[in-house]
Amino acid sequence: MRLFVFLTIALSVYTAMHAVVYWAVRPIWAGAPRAGAAVIAWMAAMVAAPVAVRLLDRAGLEAVARPLAWAAYTWLGLVFLAFWPAAALGVGQMLASGLGALLPTEPLRLRTPAVAWAVLAGVVALGGYGAWEATRLRVERVRIASAKLSRPVRIVQVSDLHLGLLLRSRTLARVLRTVEALGPDLLVATGDLVDAQIDHLDDLSRSWASFTPPLGKLAVVGNHEVYAGLGQSLAFLEKGGFRVLRNEAVAVGSDLVVVGVDDEHAPGPRPDPERLFARTPAGRFVLLLKHRPTVVPGAGGRLDLQLSGHTHLGQIFPFRLLTKMAYPMQRGLYALPEGGRLYASRGTGTWGPPMRVLAPPEVTLIELVPEKQE
Repeated sequence: MRLFVFLTIALSVYTAMHAVVYWAVRPIWAGAPRAGAAVIAWMAAMVAAPVAVRLLDRAGLEAVARPLAWAAYTWLGLVFLAFWPAAALGVGQMLASGLGALLPTEPLRLRTPAVAWAVLAGVVALGGYGAWEATRLRVERVRIASAKLSRPVRIVQVSDLHLGLLLRSRTLARVLRTVEALGPDLLVATGDLVDAQIDHLDDLSRSWASFTPPLGKLAVVGNHEVYAGLGQSLAFLEKGGFRVLRNEAVAVGSDLVVVGVDDEHAPGPRPDPERLFARTPAGRFVLLLKHRPTVVPGAGGRLDLQLSGHTHLGQIFPFRLLTKMAYPMQRGLYALPEGGRLYASRGTGTWGPPMRVLAPPEVTLIELVPEKQE
């Protein structure tokens, strides 16, 4: 039932966005009804395409699902980018019409072929930039000093890679080259490493398994591990050499305790902060891996650093303004009111549209050092 409601709302919103864009660019084919009908047919097909992609993928028809996914999600990104100038054009046209009704002047006509072509050209250019930005993986560096550490620890965080139909071996190879060059002691993955059906990603598991940092690889479950099928997601991560922390803690090295909690969409009991944190050895640096950048109730003051992801910083501007309403801590390092800090990654890959605008992907290097070395 929840899935049905979600799909109904999502498809309704997506259809409405198409209607606004269609209205804004319609002057291009004014007087050519066949062209208009063809555009409507294409838009209707693209509204349904994401659902078709999932059904084809689940049916094992990867050869059909992959090219359709590229078309559907690239189009989704372009429509998202086009919606905002189209909506602004609509507001401007209403204001111009209202002003024209009050003044003895000819109302300003904003819906012209020239304006529509300008909108389309701008959207295509911005979409091309977004596709380029999505490949420009950045390394963000965070340095934290603590009296609980006797020696430095280098941790690399990846998050929200979304390996699946669109992002495959080429993307993972680029990420692994970056990770290996940083020489981490510990690699952590804060959820959503996979997306959709993943029973065809064995080669990517082997790629992960080829990298073995000294202190190992730890991961937690994100919401997309659940959507992809929790069993096969866990198998993918474990074949890749990750130890998946499911509401549990593990000692790493002599100074570090890593606590990992499931995403709230995962089945099973919710994390018990008393059980998780009360049993951590006194005097050790406590690192919490949690997919969403929110604080576990009762965890405040018991952790030194939380690493999260999930929001992608909106991925395509201005969507970050909406994600910020749900997740105020969605970019960079934050001090928590009760003590400790939270770092929110922009994410390493893309979800849906294979593009990013003003939210470049990242791999994060966290350097933990003894306080005396700071």
